[in-house]
Amino acid sequence: MTNHVNHIVVVGGGTAGWLTAAFLAAQHKSHSPEGLAVTVVESPDIPTVGVGEGTWPTMKNTLQAIGLSERDFFAHCHSTFKQGGKFINWRTGLGDAYYHPFTVPMGYERLDLAPYLNNLSHFAAEANFQHHVCEAGLAPRSLSDPDYQGPCNYAYHLDAGAFAELLKEHALNTLGVQHRYATVTEVCQDSDGYITSLNLDDQSHLQGDLFIDCTGSASRLLGDALQVPFVSMDPYLFNNRAIAMQVPYPDPDTPIPCHTIATAQSAGWIWDIGLTGRRGVGYVFCNDYISEDEAEFTLRRYLGPESEALNARTLSFASGHRQQWWKRNCVAVGMSAGFVEPLEATAIMLVELSARFLADNMPTDRTTMRIMERRFNDAMRYRWQRIIDFLKLHYVLSERSEPYWTAHTDPESFPLSLQDDLTVWSTRGPQTADFDSALELFPAASYQYVLYGMGFRPDFSAQGYRYDQARLAEQIINRNQQATQHLLRSLPSHRDLIERWLHSAT
Repeated sequence: MTNHVNHIVVVGGGTAGWLTAAFLAAQHKSHSPEGLAVTVVESPDIPTVGVGEGTWPTMKNTLQAIGLSERDFFAHCHSTFKQGGKFINWRTGLGDAYYHPFTVPMGYERLDLAPYLNNLSHFAAEANFQHHVCEAGLAPRSLSDPDYQGPCNYAYHLDAGAFAELLKEHALNTLGVQHRYATVTEVCQDSDGYITSLNLDDQSHLQGDLFIDCTGSASRLLGDALQVPFVSMDPYLFNNRAIAMQVPYPDPDTPIPCHTIATAQSAGWIWDIGLTGRRGVGYVFCNDYISEDEAEFTLRRYLGPESEALNARTLSFASGHRQQWWKRNCVAVGMSAGFVEPLEATAIMLVELSARFLADNMPTDRTTMRIMERRFNDAMRYRWQRIIDFLKLHYVLSERSEPYWTAHTDPESFPLSLQDDLTVWSTRGPQTADFDSALELFPAASYQYVLYGMGFRPDFSAQGYRYDQARLAEQIINRNQQATQHLLRSLPSHRDLIERWLHSAT
């Protein structure tokens, strides 16, 4: 590489590769002669693995940043709105359910409502209108709301393959990204370990200054060439298999849930995601507790007789991440950086955050690159720790009796940082001050929704003298009830909004 960073090479396509390339190209003016050059090298022989069909609300800002309209995104990716997750049977397995909505509780950062509620397991319903919007099957916005705005916070469900194709088309035709169909045969490095170029199977030689590894779990650059080891998270997160199906709707007018449905099973959980033309359904499990045949039987039983004609796809994965994510002039993004089960849609969110960090902190030479390498690794280390903690939080309070679930509730399987948090929260619950880092992925509200939905109740009496604002709490709860009734009357149904929205564009 030259001393200056002029050319970024992204190795690998799919959602991770094309989203990263599009974001960098948009922010660094690749369409103009003075901007940075961005090239995607995509192998025609290696199929991409979609990182998921669910996103986090950060996707709204990402789509705006790369210049995609929300309507085009919906039209091309069979997208629907996602207002959070509904967790069924995670606590007792006897029909219990709670929501993790994306809108924070009413009065958030002004007053913590939890100490004033009689039934904390209904926290989401009493403190937030979005629970009721989801139960009613309504959209998070109306037809008149501008792109990316509405009274309810939201993310999206999408067809990951179609999304990658939309990003590719937009990156090539609008943002100035260059494209090579070729397979990397050799990674060439200098005496200091920096990647200088790639040898490709078409006998060509591609030089670059910064290389983005989006080669999936193979991690051809960071893992293979730069020898960065993989750190397993199996001691905390046990799941290592997924069986997925695409399920057609029985008729075109079938209502579409506006949230991810996660239903706990004996050795894992089933996701159920509604797109405009089909459902994406799959069972995430650990093969130490159930065989793949038994897991497929469980999934088909969940779907009913309609599943008999459907093909199932089995995926294996290892929960964990690389020991570092940026080394020399190579940055891993997507599954090459790490992967954990698709609970809470963290995979695409991490791609977004990585791309944004690179765009905002693009090094100009090797001196600044070494600084950004350290800062990026520090940030990702913190974020991965928070992800592991938050995902594990969904399991640790379960009262289910199956071996899979009792193993998850063994404190020996808790990360130390989560053990500390649970100890602190046992007398006051999660507070916004616990999450004051600029690197936070999930706000205190997310922890409150999961903890209280799973039956966790702090002993607020330990400092009961602090909770002397019952009148304000009552006012906030009443305001939430009024907002709930207004939204239930004014918001359209989920499918109806999408169909009218897309029809109005034609």
